Amino acid sequence: MSRLAAASIGETYNQYADSRVRRDRLSSYLETRRHASLVLVGEAAGYRGARISGIPFTSERQLTGSRPAEATATIVHRVLARLGVEDDVLLWNVVPTHPGSETSNRRPTRSEVRAASPFLYELTRDRVAIAVGRLAAETLDAAYVRHPSHGGAAEFEAGLRRAFATIGRRRAGVRRFL
Repeated sequence: MSRLAAASIGETYNQYADSRVRRDRLSSYLETRRHASLVLVGEAAGYRGARISGIPFTSERQLTGSRPAEATATIVHRVLARLGVEDDVLLWNVVPTHPGSETSNRRPTRSEVRAASPFLYELTRDRVAIAVGRLAAETLDAAYVRHPSHGGAAEFEAGLRRAFATIGRRRAGVRRFL
């Protein structure tokens, strides 16, 4: 955690550098998911998601019941709960810090993706990765599912179901999820 808190990833905002709460939340989250054999990898920390909560694909509202919700986080957690795997899957981002402002997101640059790659590969090593969205798919050699934003919730869920079914058939030792 100290490496991530000290990291400078291009022009992104490092939400872990100035917040013990976010560092502790992420440390606790990673510890509870240390044995997860699957990881969903998104693009980057969102301004209403991990930038505030410290946990990928998770808004502060999901953790505390207050502050704004984040649509992608809501969809991801709802789908994982519906599939019965919410506690079995690790959530991460290609770029764990936030590109954008306090009120907007932007796509990470290539140099930011490169700078964040040690964290990505550390978290995906020895796990089956599923890329959520195009940037993650371009970065990883992983199954692709559509990002749930902008009307993609149904396609995200369908893609996740297909990916879990394929993983269950192809990889011994990975629990068949569906």
